[in-house]
Amino acid sequence: MNAFAAASPDQLATLAQLTSMSGLEFMQAVARGEIAGAPIAGTLNIDIDLVEDGRVLFRGTPEFGALNPMGTVHGGWYGTLLDSCMACAVMTKVPQGQIYTTLEYKVNIVRPLPLGMTVLAEGRVQHAGRSTGIAMGELRGEQDGRIYATGSTTCIIMTPGKG
Repeated sequence: MNAFAAASPDQLATLAQLTSMSGLEFMQAVARGEIAGAPIAGTLNIDIDLVEDGRVLFRGTPEFGALNPMGTVHGGWYGTLLDSCMACAVMTKVPQGQIYTTLEYKVNIVRPLPLGMTVLAEGRVQHAGRSTGIAMGELRGEQDGRIYATGSTTCIIMTPGKG
């Protein structure tokens, strides 16, 4: 089931809904389709496959709209997929009443991704503290198991309304 395909503005979680549960509970609800995920994921043809404590697995397949002018998959597609899986892995560590956002992320593209090839993007938390979370990610071909890109992220964990 694509948790992002039918997302509309009125289906997005409110801040009250988001902070009423832990990050793990929120991500599991998104994976089950009970709460709408990020609409950009539907646009880019990516979806959540698995949510565990400290680990999230996304699946994606670049389509024609993800190409750059040279006819190869745009680096932003790799970046969005890796940012999503890594940051969502950090989200699984966010306590109830708090939220997170990406501070920075880095992507290393190892090889070009063929158009239409399905990849698995795994994000794993390396550190989750009171104010920051760090995760690493890998983008691998579903069929060939080869690494197509790697990434790392640092996220800030915060309480809404507190500066």
